[in-house]
Amino acid sequence: MRHLLSRTALVAIAATFATESLATEWNVSLWGKRRAFTEHVEKLAELVSEKTNGEFTLNISYGGLSKNRENLDGISIGAFEMAQFCAGYHRDKNPSITVLELPFLGISSLEQEVEVSMALYDHPAVKEDLGRWNAIPIMPSPLPQYNLAGVGDKPESLDDFKGLTVRATGGIGQALTSVGAVPTSMSATEVRQAMDSGVVKAVAFAPHAHMSFGTIENATWWTTNLNPGTVNCPVVVNSDALDFLTDAEREALLSSVDEALEHYVDTYNSKTMAAWGPALEERNITQVTFGEDELASFRATAAPIAQTWIEENASRGLPAQELYDMVTAKIAETAK
Repeated sequence: MRHLLSRTALVAIAATFATESLATEWNVSLWGKRRAFTEHVEKLAELVSEKTNGEFTLNISYGGLSKNRENLDGISIGAFEMAQFCAGYHRDKNPSITVLELPFLGISSLEQEVEVSMALYDHPAVKEDLGRWNAIPIMPSPLPQYNLAGVGDKPESLDDFKGLTVRATGGIGQALTSVGAVPTSMSATEVRQAMDSGVVKAVAFAPHAHMSFGTIENATWWTTNLNPGTVNCPVVVNSDALDFLTDAEREALLSSVDEALEHYVDTYNSKTMAAWGPALEERNITQVTFGEDELASFRATAAPIAQTWIEENASRGLPAQELYDMVTAKIAETAK
């Protein structure tokens, strides 16, 4: 009997190990907390698990695996299999996708942002650029145009931005520099403290981030239509990890991207934006709307930034003009 039980136990243990060996788990590095900005990753995890009967899972970590500015480095060494990052955090590491962070490109919706981003990610130069980090972009994190929430005297003209310390990254920061503001780059999780301590007087964010990171808790004004641009924050996977998946697992992952993005856009449009107006009103935040003449002057002042981007990146061997032309053509094509 003891012999039989021993054999039975061994078979059970072997079966357990066999089952575990068939399961695939990926670690996913995000930051902050679950919010509109991460809903597509959450949905992707849900869909992948459903399609594989729980045998392929995405374990999502909010800051437990890496700092947000180090996610691309973590992907490059295989510290985790999937991550989200923003191009403006380290422009030198991913210059090809910073074209989408240039100011005043004219993207007007999240749906359009998805189409343009996915087209760019498919460009050979972008694949090669991110391939240096063993990174393959599978979907963007589309965001609406950024605007500023700030403290102190509200700006009533472009002249009022002179000397304004503002948290802004990428092309948004460059655009604000062009009108005399003093931008600084810091991670989203550091912004509230910087605002509270007076290190910055204003913060450039999309609406969800203003709510998630608490900038509207002490802001006294908000620009409704400055719209200098947005940031590009892809979700990438480690190329070796993607290759290691079975065909069925890879299909489950990649075939879920479109639905995950649809869920993200629906959530942002229907829930986040619906909550944004009441959040401002509840806090008595003054909404600052600029006239068309002021906005036209802002766009004209920032116009040379695109040409500078083209020249600087062309000198590094990137087909910068080609990327810029492709992006602007795609924006024109997808404009409603």
